[in-house]
Amino acid sequence: MLTATGLTVHYGQREVLHGVDVSVGSGELLAVLGANGSGKSTLLRAAAGLVPADGEVTIDGRRRGPLDIALVFQRIHLVGRRSALDNVCTGALGRLPLHRSLTPALFPREVREEAMGCLERVGLADRAHDRADGLSGGQQQRVAIARALCQRAPVVLADEPVSALDPAAAEQVLELLAELAHTERLAVLTVLHQPDLARRHADRVVGLRDGAVVLDGPPGQPVDSLYPHALLETPS
Repeated sequence: MLTATGLTVHYGQREVLHGVDVSVGSGELLAVLGANGSGKSTLLRAAAGLVPADGEVTIDGRRRGPLDIALVFQRIHLVGRRSALDNVCTGALGRLPLHRSLTPALFPREVREEAMGCLERVGLADRAHDRADGLSGGQQQRVAIARALCQRAPVVLADEPVSALDPAAAEQVLELLAELAHTERLAVLTVLHQPDLARRHADRVVGLRDGAVVLDGPPGQPVDSLYPHALLETPS
């Protein structure tokens, strides 16, 4: 379980996150919703330790460690000229000695086998040796998720992982994140712009407005108050 307590973030003199408390349990997919500027991505980055923040973040009751959290971003950050398999192997860098991590050719056999298993888990074992830049956007995001699995972190934080994808690929990626949360007992927190995707796939929804939590509950609850009306999707 990830627990963040009293997270407060300042950008200069402006306080953009106001003492936020949020938690996500093992086996749960939590979707964070809110309009642009509400503090969603700042919350995720503060929880990951990517921006300075007051407050406390714990993983299963202990202080967050450098290998406890795997990150999945909208900008996927794969090495395009490398194979999908090589990209997934980089998820293991944090636990490898330096001399085994200087180039993909030096990754141990057991890491490559584990990475192949992670690709199989996300349905891309048959594309393991394809260059990452030859994959579709949805496939690249699944490679990024496989890389997160190879990190063996108990928590996955995904910052708008589907906003650059077409609707069908977005649906597949959210379905995959929910399945991995449930079957691998991961604590998955994802920032989303699409309330309908949260309704269909999240176990719980947190809503932010002006840097504060204004709702926390089941995915079917009304979220209209979080958005300008024109940004809301029509429920399917």
